[in-house]
Amino acid sequence: MREDDCIFCKIANGEIPSETLYEDDTFRVIMDLGPASKGHALILPKQHYRDICELDGETAAKVLPLAAKVGDAMKKSLGCAGFNVVQNNGKEAGQTVFHFHVHLIPRYEGGPVMVSWVPGKASPEELTQTGAAIRSAL
Repeated sequence: MREDDCIFCKIANGEIPSETLYEDDTFRVIMDLGPASKGHALILPKQHYRDICELDGETAAKVLPLAAKVGDAMKKSLGCAGFNVVQNNGKEAGQTVFHFHVHLIPRYEGGPVMVSWVPGKASPEELTQTGAAIRSAL
């Protein structure tokens, strides 16, 4: 399935040019036009899925191995110390294009702080209540 008005469907399927790092029958991996760091890439499935909740199991099973493959290539070729694998779901979570995609963000020693948070605090009672609510929805 593809959506005619989805920019990532068009890029993933070669209708809009991109700096492509990798391509197979399921995915296209491209350089991000607004990189968080040098080498920032996006994994785009060729089929349209709004977010991770719509992603089929077969495609989902291929995403992390591909992220590892590209991330390893980033470490070897760019000399980055590591990389973040980021996947946002929903506007409030930072998703701006509603086509499932994964960010691969190379991280360099001494580079800027990003993709981090200050740990909060939760009481054991709050954890129990929250855990019960989530379990009941599974």
